[in-house]
Amino acid sequence: MLNRIVLIGRLTRDPEVRTTTTGKNFATFSIAVNKKIKPAEGERDADFFNIKVWGQTATYVESYLTKGRLITVDGRMESRKYTDREGVNREIWEVVADNVSALDRPREDGAGGGGGGYTGERRSEGGARPSPAETFTSESPADSAYDPFSDA
Repeated sequence: MLNRIVLIGRLTRDPEVRTTTTGKNFATFSIAVNKKIKPAEGERDADFFNIKVWGQTATYVESYLTKGRLITVDGRMESRKYTDREGVNREIWEVVADNVSALDRPREDGAGGGGGGYTGERRSEGGARPSPAETFTSESPADSAYDPFSDA
């Protein structure tokens, strides 16, 4: 069996970093991915995906990625169920990313987007601050340590 998803899109909002009750950092954000077929009239339509990253990848995403940046996400689809405050059962589908890479350079005005290209996959060594062009592998918690229903 295979559960793999690769997406290229633009961030629709700045990433939000939080910490679980066990002390693991994670970030959430969403991206818009243009649909292949443009409607007869009007602008292109897009699909929107919620993304979650863990550990060092969450730090990278928080430090370097902002709304409007073009990124690639490589991960897997996961679902989780919960009951909302009104007692309604809900199900959420999200991409848990193993790798996230910036495909463009931030604009001078800090608003995201811009030109530039992918510079390849590298990994930070010795705790040095990663460069914006680096790709990171997310460190998902072990199944026993992950509590999707915690308040984190």
